[in-house]
Amino acid sequence: MINNKIILSLTFSIFCSQSFSSEIENLFLPEGFKINIYAEDVKSARQIAESPNGAIFVGSKSGDSVMALIDTNNDNYAETKIIIASGLSNPTGVALKNGDLYFSEIDKIWVVKNIDEYIENGVYENRPAKEIYTDQLPSDSWHGWKWLGFGPDNSLYVPVGAPCNICIEPLQKDYRYASIHKVKQDGSMEVVASGVRNSVGFDWHPETKKLYFSDNGRDWLGDDSPSCELNVVNSDGDFFGYPYKHASDVFDPKYGNIMVNKEFNDPILELGAHVAPTGIAFYDGNAFPEDYKNDLFITLHGSWNRTKKVGYKVISVSFDDEGNYLSHTDFITGWLQGQKVSGRPAAVFVKSDGSLLISDDKANLVYRVTYSPDLI
Repeated sequence: MINNKIILSLTFSIFCSQSFSSEIENLFLPEGFKINIYAEDVKSARQIAESPNGAIFVGSKSGDSVMALIDTNNDNYAETKIIIASGLSNPTGVALKNGDLYFSEIDKIWVVKNIDEYIENGVYENRPAKEIYTDQLPSDSWHGWKWLGFGPDNSLYVPVGAPCNICIEPLQKDYRYASIHKVKQDGSMEVVASGVRNSVGFDWHPETKKLYFSDNGRDWLGDDSPSCELNVVNSDGDFFGYPYKHASDVFDPKYGNIMVNKEFNDPILELGAHVAPTGIAFYDGNAFPEDYKNDLFITLHGSWNRTKKVGYKVISVSFDDEGNYLSHTDFITGWLQGQKVSGRPAAVFVKSDGSLLISDDKANLVYRVTYSPDLI
């Protein structure tokens, strides 16, 4: 379905130093939008969060650190980077709640209380000890990275991926796999959504407060099947098909004939096979045109095992007032030129000033997207 937004794409002028021009000169956005580099040398940048004082925190997929990005002179470029914690295992997830910074490892979640008190003028002073929030998560590295988010109910939500491409035995032995959970400090977990192969991003609709999440489809069923997914949780405990069914109508060749006494919830949007949706964020800022209010931005990280590469872009998804899917369209493209990849968008975040931050775990960058009617 074609979005009714103006989607005329332009190649953008360079709004950063000349050394960055090659990183963004091939990127295309809708008319009126511009993109620049917010931070560089952010190794394997993943999930993004912001503190009340404006510090930007970034997790890392293949690195071992959680980093703070500080724009000390308010020029919309974070010239100062501070290591908040290091020696971590896949610390992809970061989240802020009541001034406390939470970040994940594969099998645990840490918290640093009152993080802004320790960052002043780009200096991390009197470094506090990080505290364990929980160390009771599964330790499997396959789909083991943990996205973090606090819901409207103030609970901490964490996904636990399937420890495999396709399997059933681990899921039968441990209910935590292939699910999204509310995680309490004592390690207890309440299932919010199950049958979820590998979610690497979720967010709540600003009006309905329902949870929407991305899910990566299984591999090795061909170039064009099954599709990756965007899903919505209508009731806690909803089941989304894995490992029996993928997308809307692809029954697994190994497990699809097993009778299951569960109601399957189909995706609200099939995103395409192997596009690898990761971060998602509803736009609740006030700096973009009104048409974008409550739209969902999704980073498509890009395929790794498809004959011809797909993904490597950011899309926007529109909904009606009840949160029902209407349409979607490309928002940023250009990281994929032919079969050459220059970047892999990994997470998206709405900054307090209404701009959009996007992490790139291939180029080790964080981008900033803004809008001005003067560019039309």
